[in-house]
Amino acid sequence: MPQINRDSIMTLEAYAKVRQKFRTEVMTHKKNRKVSIGEDITLIFEDELTVRYQIQEMLRVEKIFEEKGILDEMSVYGALIPDGSNWKATMLIEYPDPVERADKLTKLIGIEDNVWVRVQGHNPVYAIADEDLERETEEKTSSVHFLRFELTQDMIQGLYNGAFLSMGIDHSVYHALIEQVDTMVCSSLINDLTI
Repeated sequence: MPQINRDSIMTLEAYAKVRQKFRTEVMTHKKNRKVSIGEDITLIFEDELTVRYQIQEMLRVEKIFEEKGILDEMSVYGALIPDGSNWKATMLIEYPDPVERADKLTKLIGIEDNVWVRVQGHNPVYAIADEDLERETEEKTSSVHFLRFELTQDMIQGLYNGAFLSMGIDHSVYHALIEQVDTMVCSSLINDLTI
């Protein structure tokens, strides 16, 4: 699987010259890597391109140009790149109204552990959430979580052979199901997997 290395990260000056074009490329790419599960939760499945874009944007915003800072950003964000047997996703809990969002986040504690993917003919695979740090308290959950879905070789082979992919959330106050993930999204996600 493609990984980010130091040579794939542009200097701030080089990035400034291509930023608009690169951003357009990444936004187009992300269209087939986003899945809305219900009305209020979106999964963005990360890969080398989406993570490289995040790194470049962080370097730009923070004006990081020293080698140590660049390597630190690569280390933090590099963990979001799938390794051939899994998918890694950023989960966004999206309630535009701040009052409603605050209320919902108190009711959605533990939701990140109740997100699943299922390859046709196999049991669901529940997310392994927030391996970097705890993102919830006893009072509320975070509006952003990082998920990893580990697939078996049989599941991966099934996807390559045309098995359907389903996704869902089974939480006491938030239930949602996608019986069959969009074909274009499924194709994009299969590219993250190796047989």
